[in-house]
Amino acid sequence: MADRIRVGIIGATPGRGWAARAHVPALRALPDHVITAVGTTREESAREAARAFGAEHAFTDARRLAEHDEVDLVAVTVKVPAHAALVRAAIEAGKHVYCEWPLALTTDEAESLAELADRAGVRHAVGLQARHAPEIRQARELLTGGRVGRVTSATVYAARGKGAGGRVPAWAAYTLDRRNGAGMLEVAAGHTLDALEYLLGDLTELSARLSVQRPRHVVEETGEEIEATGPDHLLLNGTLASGAVVSAHVHDGKETDGRTRIEIAGTDGDLAVVSGAHGPGGVQLSELRLLTSRDGRWEETPAPDPAPVLGIEARNVARLYAALAADIRTGTRTAPDFHAGVRVHRLLDAVRRSDETGRRLTVQRA
Repeated sequence: MADRIRVGIIGATPGRGWAARAHVPALRALPDHVITAVGTTREESAREAARAFGAEHAFTDARRLAEHDEVDLVAVTVKVPAHAALVRAAIEAGKHVYCEWPLALTTDEAESLAELADRAGVRHAVGLQARHAPEIRQARELLTGGRVGRVTSATVYAARGKGAGGRVPAWAAYTLDRRNGAGMLEVAAGHTLDALEYLLGDLTELSARLSVQRPRHVVEETGEEIEATGPDHLLLNGTLASGAVVSAHVHDGKETDGRTRIEIAGTDGDLAVVSGAHGPGGVQLSELRLLTSRDGRWEETPAPDPAPVLGIEARNVARLYAALAADIRTGTRTAPDFHAGVRVHRLLDAVRRSDETGRRLTVQRA
């Protein structure tokens, strides 16, 4: 492999999209990476992306991008239904892969990708980047070090403004269809619950309810009215492997302050990870603050931040890329890999089954 990790981005549409907003600025800020190839579905946009992002090669065929000799790592940043085929093409080409979360449309697909990547011996990461927020990592260290004593409970509130007023931008319209696997449950709840488990360990059993509170939306650019089939609210209560109890409310369409608060209570104190009010929403996309209790009062605990100064959407993505680079070069396993993605897929399956059956369920992890 070259001195710098050469990255090919599938879905690098210039001027819009997650790759342009997060992956490209993240990679440009990192000395260990260079963007050498981009891929879109149209030749004109592929060439435009190559010019805009400084890539030498442009492709409309994702398999050709993955097979190119000057690509070491393939980043898959397209809509969720296309993830499995594109990740599979990268693995079959023998390339390392970073796939955006959700890893796949179904748990079966995610499991097959993890198995395929392991057999191929490539490094793989899934975009559960909240784990790399400095405040989350610092909170984990404090909890492991016994700062709050034995954890007794966690209370989670996570709200996004997406869909507020019953209106959505055109790019977000596809996320309202549950068949596309990119709605509130998969994205907002997936990131939030993964961060919670990263801090406190696995949820072992849960009871959950899903609800569609805004069944109709209007596309802002066109005025078209569309139906929402994916839930916009999740209510969950559960138990962690440690025996601590959890309650969580995750929802879209918040009219005022989309925000996140993960508050953890222990026998010797409390700890909270809190997003700023009026932020973009979501633990993975927000400015965070780490609060700890002392003498019955909250105080802020600064977290070290060695990452480059970047926009909020790119910061944690950059940290994840940096972790993956270290894993590739040294053999460590610090970035969330496809197996981490599978675990979250299985957790969300348990949420769906509990909602469908009205029963409290054990979360199957193996």
